[in-house]
Amino acid sequence: MEFINNIDWNSLADMGMVYGLKIIGAIAILVIGKWIARAVTNVTKKGMERAKVEPTLVSFIGSLVYVLLMIVVILAALNNLGVNTTSFVAILGAAGLAVGLALQGTLSNVGAAILIILFRPFKVGDFVEAGGTSGVVEEINMFSTIFKTGDNKVVIVPNSSVIGGNIVNYSAKETRRVDWTFGIGYDDDLKLAKETLEKILAEDSRVLKDPIPFVAVSELADSSVNFVARVWVKSGDYWGVYFDTIEKVKLVFDEKGISIPYPQMDVHLDKPAAA
Repeated sequence: MEFINNIDWNSLADMGMVYGLKIIGAIAILVIGKWIARAVTNVTKKGMERAKVEPTLVSFIGSLVYVLLMIVVILAALNNLGVNTTSFVAILGAAGLAVGLALQGTLSNVGAAILIILFRPFKVGDFVEAGGTSGVVEEINMFSTIFKTGDNKVVIVPNSSVIGGNIVNYSAKETRRVDWTFGIGYDDDLKLAKETLEKILAEDSRVLKDPIPFVAVSELADSSVNFVARVWVKSGDYWGVYFDTIEKVKLVFDEKGISIPYPQMDVHLDKPAAA
């Protein structure tokens, strides 16, 4: 009883009042700060969506903005309670550095993903050659790009490998040029061969009329006279035109008696002089 009587109730009440107000203030900071963080995050997301930013990047940046704002809110609430937040900031900085070093490769993939999404060297559905592979892009996530190859294999390539080398996007343009080299024998009719090639290309409805198909003698090679043929087609028709034309040229050349020579060498033997 004597201990209870010695308690300074007025001081205790004052302390309770002070700390109670601080706790209430900290809770208010957390509640209001969380609401503001959500509002700012939503505004940021809507702004990026109006700017037609990729959904993957919208989600990633939105989450990053929310986390950073909540860290600020929590530090403000702790500071309101009288907690020295300087040490917390130092600890967070050290932890961030340690995590950054441990996840250096992963973070480089995240950074590469942001570059891919921002600069858009390709998009989902494009046929691309990058990162040592080629195929149709099926997915671009924060860590890797997923390709489907022509033989239906799935190849997962880290984004840092994709952005770190040359990127060839075969789907970026609506049209592509198809190139062939066809050889005929030196004894064959040059004009007939050229007219035949021009007719074959003109009869294919997939070949565009503008720019006009091009056929010309390109080389007097060791075993053949070589023609170069070039046409423009829609990107989706490239391989169909390429393979169909090779087959048709062989069949039509056979019908017209135009030979397609294979590499050969003529050897001339000199008779030894009489003794």
